[in-house]
Amino acid sequence: MQSLTPDQRFDKLGLKLPPAPKPIGVYKPFLIVGNMAYVSGHGTVKEDGSLIIGRIGKDMTMDEGKLAARQVGLAILATLKANLGSFNKIKRVVKVLGMVNAVSEFERHPFVINGCSELFAAVWGEEMGIGVRSAVGMGTLPDNIPVEIEAMFELTNDGGNEFR
Repeated sequence: MQSLTPDQRFDKLGLKLPPAPKPIGVYKPFLIVGNMAYVSGHGTVKEDGSLIIGRIGKDMTMDEGKLAARQVGLAILATLKANLGSFNKIKRVVKVLGMVNAVSEFERHPFVINGCSELFAAVWGEEMGIGVRSAVGMGTLPDNIPVEIEAMFELTNDGGNEFR
């Protein structure tokens, strides 16, 4: 039996993508250099375009933070889809940097960022969907979002300069 493509895996999850976020500063949300796709820090954009707001340990639980990180992963996927047209153009997840807006006593940042990492593993599979990662705590994040994540992806051989 042939394995599923990343697009097919995503469809099987039954999740909906939010709108691809627009920049709120002077930066590009997506950039290709060579065979690498870089995605700027994304926030907790929901399907209706609004944001999940709050600080973990004060306004929301650790489990709610993990769901917020999954929502950030969906926002990143929306940007990839808008710029590449298909998740199949991504060969592998290379790096994820997860930033968690939490109270100073909070110490489970990796658990929260697993919400995004588990989503990527479900889309690209265990081998290609898990890259290197950092999960760190922040004193604040823009608009008081609980999680911001940036990521790097390796493109397939037919990816690259033919895309935006």
